Parts: sequence; structure tokens; C-alpha cells
Amino acid sequence: MLSHDRVWAAIDALAERYSLSASGLARRAGLDSTAFNKSKRLSSDGRPRWPSTESLAKIIEATGASLDEFTGLIEGRIAAAPTRRRSVPLLGFAQAGAGGFFDDAGFPAGQGWDLVELPAQSTESSYALQVQGDSMLPLYRNGDVLIVEPGAATRKGDRVVVKTTAGEVMAKVLERQTVTSISLVSLNPDHPDRDIPMRDVEWVARIVWASQ
Repeated sequence: MLSHDRVWAAIDALAERYSLSASGLARRAGLDSTAFNKSKRLSSDGRPRWPSTESLAKIIEATGASLDEFTGLIEGRIAAAPTRRRSVPLLGFAQAGAGGFFDDAGFPAGQGWDLVELPAQSTESSYALQVQGDSMLPLYRNGDVLIVEPGAATRKGDRVVVKTTAGEVMAKVLERQTVTSISLVSLNPDHPDRDIPMRDVEWVARIVWASQ
């Protein structure tokens, strides 16, 4: 039976499965970091407060979980144990901007990478980029790790990492991409949106996971 306690317990369990706190899960889904706090689960008069269907959809998408996985957590069919973990190559954004680290398709080239172990939202072609600086606040902070998938299809609203032919690497939200240009919305309002000719774009990779 669907109940207030079970739905909130499933949110906590989903966060645990993907090695996140409740606030980390909220931030990763683009929500206020306090959205899933214990204090937000009851109204001021003590009545149960339910999470919105939009919030649930966002956390399912942000973690890469399936609807069946989430309902399984509600029903108790699936345990809250963390998912299988795997190691992927880890680079800093400065490395990503330097020459010689990637092939033409945006995949890491060569051997000897540092490795980071993360939940299995990655494929054989995924790799990790570590955020450096504050240009991606408030969504991503210095030290956060982004898992990117060069071969994944992208659509409007996706969070992507883009590398230009000049060696600039940036994480932004995809607004529009055509054969001639790509329009990107900045995650940080203090940094400008970008409209870049495709001739100046080396590669685009979708962000499929973020540790926070």
C-alpha cells in the first residue's frame, strides 16, 4: 500500500543506493538542497507533506534509476544497498582542456589514468571529470565528480560537457544544437550563456551522473 512513510523511505533508500545524502540527491536533481529534509516531510500543523510527482521524476532521472526500481523501494522488493560500483578514468577539467588527452570523438586516449570508483551509471566508454573552481555553482561545486558519456544522445535540457577546439572545457545546459551552432545555458548566473559555432566544438558529452 502506498503510504507517506514508504514514499519518503524510498527517497532515502534511493539516495543511499547511489551514495548520496538526501540533500545531495535533491541538489543532483536540480532541487533546493533542503527539499528532502526531515523537517519538510510534515507541515507546520503536523499533517503529512508528500513530495511532488515532479520531484520524484527529477530524482529518478538524475540517478538514472528506473521507475520499477523506485516502486520496488517503496514496496520493499528492492533493498537500499548501494548499486554495483565500477572504476572509470578520472581527469581534472584542466587536463581535459589540454591537448593529447582525448581522441576526436571525445574519449580518453592512452593509459595510466587515475581511476575513481562510482555507482554503475557508467558504460565502458564513460569517464569522470572533477569540477575545479566555482563556475558551475550552485549545481556543481569544486571537487564534485561528473560522469560523462561521449556517445550518449543529447536533447534540450540535458547537462553536458563541451570542449572547444581552443581547449576550453565547460559544463552547461544544452539549449539547442544544430549543424551550425550549439547554444548553452550557464549553470552559474554569474557566468554568461554561450552560443558556439559547431566548427569550434571539438566534442559534446552528456553528464549522466554526479557525486555531491
